[in-house]
Amino acid sequence: MSLFLSIWIKLFFVFTPFFGLSMFLSTTEGYDEGRRRRLAMTVSMAVAVLCLILFFGGRQLFSLFGITLDAFRIGAGALLFLSGVSLVQGKKTVSDGLASDGDVAVVPLAIPIIVGPATTGTLLVMGAELEGVKEKILGSLALLSAVVCIAVVLLMASFIQRGVGARGVGILSKLTGLVLAALSAQMVMTGIQGFLCLQP
Repeated sequence: MSLFLSIWIKLFFVFTPFFGLSMFLSTTEGYDEGRRRRLAMTVSMAVAVLCLILFFGGRQLFSLFGITLDAFRIGAGALLFLSGVSLVQGKKTVSDGLASDGDVAVVPLAIPIIVGPATTGTLLVMGAELEGVKEKILGSLALLSAVVCIAVVLLMASFIQRGVGARGVGILSKLTGLVLAALSAQMVMTGIQGFLCLQP
């Protein structure tokens, strides 16, 4: 149960839910509630499929490129740290314009807003760390639970916007950045420790 809770909480913050919420609100400005809810469900399903692929493909990808898990921990941790810093500073942006007319569910809302480079690296590392069948199942359930939480946040976008306002969402996004910075530091330290332990 502790493994489930650990992965669930980590992934929920790694998904940067409140940054995703602010981008979702910007993208769906002018949408009626029904259209906004349908888009939220489509985004959530796209995130779930993509994350499961990354979660189960990590070890094979490392083997293919000859990358050690500890090296990827350090690299993913660095990306996660940069993502956290950009959230705290309020500078995290998406290069592509968020046009409301096109299909924005997969790009840019699912990728790269919710599942960005830092999230991708974290999922690959987490999936590679879990070896047993029981651990893989618990990890998958925790991952899907985190995606469900993201879906709930998006489905309640209008309510949250009315409740806390744009400034409140910004503050929550900055707090998420602080948590990401701490998670990235732990990931980098674990990678360095693993690397040093392998040295003769």
